[in-house]
Formats: sequence, structure tokens, C-alpha cells
Amino acid sequence: MAWVASARRYSAVAILLHWASALGVLALIGMGLTMTHAGLAPMRLFPLYQWHKSVGITVLVLTGLRLAWRLFHRPPPHPAGMPARERRAAGAAHAILYGLLIGLPLTGWAVVSLSPFNIPTVLYGLVPWPHLPLAPLLTDPAGAEGAVKLLHAYGAWFLTALLVLHVAAALRHHLILRDGVLARMLPGRAAALPPETLDSTR
Repeated sequence: MAWVASARRYSAVAILLHWASALGVLALIGMGLTMTHAGLAPMRLFPLYQWHKSVGITVLVLTGLRLAWRLFHRPPPHPAGMPARERRAAGAAHAILYGLLIGLPLTGWAVVSLSPFNIPTVLYGLVPWPHLPLAPLLTDPAGAEGAVKLLHAYGAWFLTALLVLHVAAALRHHLILRDGVLARMLPGRAAALPPETLDSTR
């Protein structure tokens, strides 16, 4: 697997960062649903919150690395037969996804930082993580905490819906259009792709 992108395939680094982020996001969604809907006792919730915070910060770092990598390594182009409206929609969806992958960890970090309980964050039980110095800057930290918590919750549901659409689009390309869009992000040997491509807009 090539470490840099080819004309038909993402680089090994981009593939690794993509799937690491995907696993992290799935874990975050699962933990978030458990924390809010499973009715667990506080003693069982505490370690789950710590894991949620740890994975959230990890996804934030991975997203920063992905954006930095894309800045210097152009992704492979879209298939030649892909309509312009679909390319624009794909570009918009990716931009929103990246925005959520940055915004949701930041809002979660802000919620923890504004909490009156002031519970320390220790990533994976090993690395102390600081709180954002937000409370001294606000006249109503409690109100701000509630607003940011609501934003975090609605953002998580929006991310979940967008991920479902993302997976559905990838499966459509793979199973119906058979244009190699999904295969170029899968690890392993390069898959056969259509010979003609368009310049990437993603």
C-alpha cells in the first residue's frame, strides 16, 4: 500500500487516519447512547465518561492530522462519470463531516470545562488533560454549559445521520455503480478502477 496517494487510490496514511477516525466515532456514538439512555448508576457512568472524553480528544487529534495530510497530499480524483452535482454534494458532505469531527470534541471539551463539578480529565487513565479557561470569561457559566451541552447532543445526532448517508453513498458506489470509490479507501491491494477520472474537488 503506497504511503502517498496515487491517481486512483488514497495513500496508506490517509487510509489509516480515516479508519482510525471511523472506529473512534463509532465508539463515541455507542458510548454516548449508553451514557444518555442506558440508565447506568453513577459509579458505572464515571469510567464511561472518561473513556468518552479520551476517545473524543483522540478523534480531534486524528482529524487535525487528516486535514494537515490533505493539505499537502491531494486525494485521488472522482470517477469520470460522476455528475457534477454529486461531486459538489460529496465535497459539501466531507466539509460538514470534518467540521463536526472538530466541533463535537471541542463542544464536549467545553462542557467538561464549564461543569461545576470540575472533574479532572485523564486520557486513557494516563495523560492529564487541561480544562479550557472558559468560566472566568462568562457571566453565566451554568447557562453556557447547558447551551453547549445541547449543541453537543444535537450535533452528535446530526453526525450520526450524516454518517449513515456517507455509508449509504459508499455502498451505492461499490454495489450499484461499481466505480471503485469505496475500494480506493480500503486497506490492502489496490483495486481495479475505471481508467478515466476527473480532477478531485474534495
